[in-house]
Amino acid sequence: MIKSMTGFGRCELMEGSRKFTVEIKSVNHRYLDVNIKMPKKLNYFESAIRSELKNYMQRGKADLYISYEDFSEVSGCVKYNKEIAAKYRAYLKQMAEDFGLEDDIRVSALSRYPEVFTMEEQEEDAEELWKALKEALKQAAEAFVQARIAEGENLKADLLEKLDAMLSHVAFITERSPRIIAEYKQKLYDKVKDLLQDAQMDENRILMEVTIFADKVCVDEELVRLKSHIEATKKALADGGGIGRKLDFIAQEMNREANTILSKTTDMEISDRAIELKTEIEKVREQIQNIE
Repeated sequence: MIKSMTGFGRCELMEGSRKFTVEIKSVNHRYLDVNIKMPKKLNYFESAIRSELKNYMQRGKADLYISYEDFSEVSGCVKYNKEIAAKYRAYLKQMAEDFGLEDDIRVSALSRYPEVFTMEEQEEDAEELWKALKEALKQAAEAFVQARIAEGENLKADLLEKLDAMLSHVAFITERSPRIIAEYKQKLYDKVKDLLQDAQMDENRILMEVTIFADKVCVDEELVRLKSHIEATKKALADGGGIGRKLDFIAQEMNREANTILSKTTDMEISDRAIELKTEIEKVREQIQNIE
């Protein structure tokens, strides 16, 4: 099977009091480029997340969004900072002595000073947290891959249709090429005959001219290579896998052969077909850019 580089996958996973939401979407790109947006507390797992994603994609520009919610009743603990409270108390007492004021500080007042009481998040079990996150990531990635496969099958069908159209153009040019040499030979005979009228024609000279012309317009090698490239593309599509780069290279070679055919021909019908061939090749190249 082949995969498109365009895809989307989403998963919502509730694991105990934790809820993970993972979304993956991608577009075509020459290499694998993953952009991750997630809560700060999950940054520790970034390297593991990137390694995990490599199991599901080889190329493409992917955006990964992860949200995390913890619904547990106790997610933090209160910490009493005795040293800070003692410093506040000492300074307040000093102020009372300095200005002759009543030392009326109470516990309720002292507790409201900054940093006397702080809330600290309880450390979560990293292994347990990663296990749940990995499962959510796996489910989203599997949905993402299925979307890429479905789109890849559509691309494959479209490419095969275009390749068949290219083969029909190649077949026409293959059949037409020998005929233009015969037509040129006949035109040359007729022209020389009109010019010489009753004089003797030099058959060898005419054959030499025809041979030179045939050598100039001969596209047999280009047609053989072009057909070979088309068949190689079909085989690669049948074999599947990460074939995007390979097909892009083959498409460049096909375009080169079509350009050569167009530059060599002097026949309008072959020229028209060569232009249509180049148009189909360009369409194929555009579609190949979306294959992983």
